[in-house]
Amino acid sequence: MTPADARDDRDRGGTYTLLVELAADATIEVGALGTHRFPAGWYAYTGSALGSGGFARVERHRDLAAGERDTCHWHVDYLLGHPDTTLRTVVRSHGDDIECAVARRLPDGPVDGFGASDCDCGSHLARFEDGPTAESTVREAHGAASDRPAARD
Repeated sequence: MTPADARDDRDRGGTYTLLVELAADATIEVGALGTHRFPAGWYAYTGSALGSGGFARVERHRDLAAGERDTCHWHVDYLLGHPDTTLRTVVRSHGDDIECAVARRLPDGPVDGFGASDCDCGSHLARFEDGPTAESTVREAHGAASDRPAARD
């Protein structure tokens, strides 16, 4: 893929899942959802980036996780901003609006309503014990919800 192709994919957007490792149990205030306990492990947050900036939203999430930004706009920002979290990878389905379809194929997370304030899903955050299981399950969910293979970065 050329740099121009990568830029076009970023601009076009689609659905993404952030794979986040939480190294230690944490209690985190998640905006209007209040304070919640997050057991150590791996988390998969599924969102969409279908607006004019496309996957630029993912880059904003990366900046927040790296400590280069501190303003929290979305539920996942509160998790990403915690010092014991590391954003490990992102799985993307380019051009596809399959956010809810992917989220429904993943296990329940620890916080009802997380990332799901604009839909009727229970949560867009799933929890896993380990990274390999998280990544394979997320990739399968993207593949089942789309007619194209998911990309990883």
